[in-house]
Amino acid sequence: MKQLDTIFLKHSSDLLGETSLGLSGSEIVKLTTAIAFDFGVNVPHSSHPIMAGNKRTALFENLRALPARAQFIVIKEMCDDLISRANHDQKIETIKSKLIMKYPQFATDLGGSDINAPLIEETRHWLDKYPAAQKLYDDATRKYEHGVFARNVLDDLRLSLESMMCQMFDNSKSLENQIQNIGTFVKQKGGSKELSNMLVKLIDYYTKYQNLFVKHNDAVKEEEVDIVFELTASIMKHLAKLNS
Repeated sequence: MKQLDTIFLKHSSDLLGETSLGLSGSEIVKLTTAIAFDFGVNVPHSSHPIMAGNKRTALFENLRALPARAQFIVIKEMCDDLISRANHDQKIETIKSKLIMKYPQFATDLGGSDINAPLIEETRHWLDKYPAAQKLYDDATRKYEHGVFARNVLDDLRLSLESMMCQMFDNSKSLENQIQNIGTFVKQKGGSKELSNMLVKLIDYYTKYQNLFVKHNDAVKEEEVDIVFELTASIMKHLAKLNS
């Protein structure tokens, strides 16, 4: 791929260069020229003040002069910069998420993961029979690995678990309304009463946590993402094995 999609570049430029909450003209020039130098190419707007109608146009034209990998790096770094600001536009988070989901081939080595990789991969294997749940699980994994904001990671995990339950129990209930079904299912599959009760209580608290910190409040604590991810994976793996 020589360049990213033109429509995506235009939309990103309009948001990243937005008049009040976007990057300044000098910030746009500084980053795009630095990346252009690293990739050995020239951009049309290499000094400030910019010789364009506005900074959104200048950003778009500079992006169009870069190869795809460089375009990806510029947009991601600009998104990260704006997201770190207290008054950032929430649409910037959406741009970053779409960037990584749409162009995962350029997201390598942009971030590391401390999560339990064998557990994550084994759980994915057990989700083969649950394609909708597996897709959401894969989305969560990819976002986690490449640093997309934590709220989306945990929301995808909740939806993945919920989707798996809907397929297992052949209904369309929310996760909150599947709790008793899960307890009954574990008992029917020979699980101990104690484990059944523990899972019921655990998933009850899990849904409350999601509603408080993720679903309605966007107040995720970054240091808690790993344990919630691994907890979700463990629950899904165990239930999938029981249902195999």
